[in-house]
Amino acid sequence: MPVINSIAAMQPEMQEWRHWLHRHPELSFDLPKTSAFVADKLRSFGIADIHEGIATSGIVAIVEGQGDGPTIGLRADMDALPITEATGADHASETPGRMHACGHDGHTTMLLGAAKYLAQTRNFRGRVALIFQPAEEHGGGGDVMVQEGIMDRFDIEQVYGIHNSPNFAEGEFFTRPGPLMAAVDMFHIDITGKGGHGAMPHDTCDPVVAALGIGQAIQTIVSRNHYAMDELVVSITQIHTGSADNIVPETAFLGGTVRTFDPAVQDMVEQRMATIVAGQAASYGVTATCRYERGYPSTVNDPDRTDFATRVAADVAGQGKVDAQAAKEMGGEDFSYMLNARPGAYLFLGAGPGPVLHHPEYDFNDAIAPVGASFFARLVETAQPL
Repeated sequence: MPVINSIAAMQPEMQEWRHWLHRHPELSFDLPKTSAFVADKLRSFGIADIHEGIATSGIVAIVEGQGDGPTIGLRADMDALPITEATGADHASETPGRMHACGHDGHTTMLLGAAKYLAQTRNFRGRVALIFQPAEEHGGGGDVMVQEGIMDRFDIEQVYGIHNSPNFAEGEFFTRPGPLMAAVDMFHIDITGKGGHGAMPHDTCDPVVAALGIGQAIQTIVSRNHYAMDELVVSITQIHTGSADNIVPETAFLGGTVRTFDPAVQDMVEQRMATIVAGQAASYGVTATCRYERGYPSTVNDPDRTDFATRVAADVAGQGKVDAQAAKEMGGEDFSYMLNARPGAYLFLGAGPGPVLHHPEYDFNDAIAPVGASFFARLVETAQPL
């Protein structure tokens, strides 16, 4: 793959960075070791304009090019997941119950590699804003950084990000213009009945039966309340109730996720869910409340920036190694907030075969770090040439 030679030569160093980050996973906004490591590396590259403490532990670092020009933003996420690692790797997590199971350690490494190259060469006009973001997995750190004004404060005109993708061809890219990833909503349904003896259900109002009825009825939203060609997922992922075989419990809980691309579909699901929960609760003689929470919006790529980014990706990965019309993903991503604030694009980078994201045996493929770093660097040099 025609990665930048000096970045390819950095691969052993980048692997060391990544392995350190992997051994020290931190969650959400609480990333003191991670952000300190990133800031120290940026300073060692000769980058002096470093702004720390954005969204608690986020960083924006500015690299000045040669001559006047716009500012392009490059983003990497830094947080890990509350998962117990099972890779058995020498660089495995040293913190029980936490691991980098989504490759954010690799994303941070790729942006650090690009940062070192850009700081050394400065073969571009204007400026680069290196955005190291906390809380992608939980908390919406991308939204917080935007709300804290990074786009206006640093005059960012366009913004780009990438995510590794296991079980896609190593070093190849894929994305699409327009909607790429789904909006992410959550629902929580609390049911209260009347508990009692399991042998005397006639003296109870059973919340378990009500929960089963509500769960089944919710599934009809997809099958009967929306147009079949509109993308929609409604998944019940939690059911909690009961404590013993011979006790009808007092309460039950259902929780899950909704994935959509169209705000009108979101509205319909929220309305239908409230109606179904109320109706089913009345039919079973229990009370129930439904809390519907809207989360990350859909990730929508700007068509012109996507066309530009895929051409740059082809220069790095090679012709025929970029799918510019990939299928939509029902997963979510809080880079969506940055794309709502500024035009840009989000791309996936194939990591080769291996365990899927969020699996306890997942580990980022260090071989693709120079590819991602080269992509970031070429974006800047191509967008803002001397």
